[in-house]
Amino acid sequence: MAAEANQVWDVIVVGAGNAAMCAALSAAEQGAKVVVLEKATLEDRGGNSTFTAGGFRFCHDGVEDLRTDILDDMTDGEYSSIGNLPMLTHEKFLEDLMRVTDNLADEDLANILIGRSRDTMRWMRKHKIRFIPMFGRQSYKIDGKHHFYGGVNIEAVGGGWGLVDMLMQAADRMGITVRYETALRDLIEDQIGRVIGVRAKGPDGYEDIMGKTVVLACGGFQSNPEMRVRYLGAGWELCRVRGTQHNTGDGINAALKIGARPFGGWSSCHAVQWDISAPPYGDRVILDNFQKHSYPIGIVVNLEGNRFVDEGADYRNHTYAKYGREVMKQPQRAAVQIFDAKTIDMVRDEYRIREVTKATSDTIEGLAEALDIDVEGLTKTIAEFNAACQPGEYNPSILDGVSTKGIKPPKSNWALPIDKGPYTGFVVTCGITFTFGGLKINTDGQVLDLVEKPIPGLYAAGELVGGLFYQNYPGGTGLLNGAVFGRLSGGNAGKAATSS
Repeated sequence: MAAEANQVWDVIVVGAGNAAMCAALSAAEQGAKVVVLEKATLEDRGGNSTFTAGGFRFCHDGVEDLRTDILDDMTDGEYSSIGNLPMLTHEKFLEDLMRVTDNLADEDLANILIGRSRDTMRWMRKHKIRFIPMFGRQSYKIDGKHHFYGGVNIEAVGGGWGLVDMLMQAADRMGITVRYETALRDLIEDQIGRVIGVRAKGPDGYEDIMGKTVVLACGGFQSNPEMRVRYLGAGWELCRVRGTQHNTGDGINAALKIGARPFGGWSSCHAVQWDISAPPYGDRVILDNFQKHSYPIGIVVNLEGNRFVDEGADYRNHTYAKYGREVMKQPQRAAVQIFDAKTIDMVRDEYRIREVTKATSDTIEGLAEALDIDVEGLTKTIAEFNAACQPGEYNPSILDGVSTKGIKPPKSNWALPIDKGPYTGFVVTCGITFTFGGLKINTDGQVLDLVEKPIPGLYAAGELVGGLFYQNYPGGTGLLNGAVFGRLSGGNAGKAATSS
């Protein structure tokens, strides 16, 4: 610590998740001296990235294309087990992003995100980040082969924990300094308004850490109950947090304090169906296995026994981030996902962990009683649902059009009658992942002020950047967002610092 007392770093990166570490690596590639400030301890490092499945959505031309670089160490056995892994074009990615965000996503940021997605994945692979197909979560086995769906089919080896560990190893190879238990309090400006460092609180108290540039990449405000209620609405202090307890809006608030422009979907967030017995914050052993995302092949009811969403409106990857908010609106902020014997063996691995809230019964009435659902309400709902199911060729790996007719809400795909016991129900609540409101940046990753001029010396990346996501988001885009804009912002911060 003493040796650093008067040091002026080239780049200070605030945060130590995926976005922050990509920023740090990119800055170091410019020859910059980089320090990373992590609010958490060494054991709790990695921000929200640790709690993800490690999935990335990015442009590619299919599995043969991926084998050339991203999946270059995939085994022949893994390759031969794949029946279909669809390509993802720039046009399709952009179409999905704009559709699920009601065409509100900033087009400049969206085109950077998508246009640089494949090259960023290659760049990460060159830093020895390893990837594999998401066999367990993003495919269904048909005739013994894995058929992938929904656009996010590739994950980091070891999931989010593995991703963070590999990024930290890369940072160590690049000579990047990481300081733990060091939390941002304020940004330091000079007389002309240039950001020249940060005020931080570390294990020994407050200190000023000086740098030529600063990259903010320390997450949204999802772990701050007061900010959740202020921006998301009444009742949001009661939701569960899927990830780290440390993402409390520190970077956003520090930037707003010096006149940064707020931007994006401040009243919306990424929120999913989450096991009702999960703890208030993410568990570093269970990680994201409290999520329950096989609802498209079942039905979801509230405690009155009523359905309230179209479970088959689209692929899971295009609806799961908004359906948690729908659960928040239900009595006791709870819901139950129900599967019968025809589909229960198809649910994702997260349903099979020991720490799960569920019941099984040979009858619908027995299931309702076991889970405190209104018996008459559930019996009526399932009878009406079964009667509304239309014939068709069921295929969970595509939008099969097997739907209901004459009920509200409809089920637009994968509508099979719930009629073969035993029946299993899983009790869920809302788990918030990250918030969508944040700071406005330009296409160089610089934070803009209230009149949309760059704040000298200040860059941002990751969850605390607003403008890409509104109301919803396509699965796997969050980690890609952090990687693309972390690389962009960190590289430009490093260039600015080393050329000054």
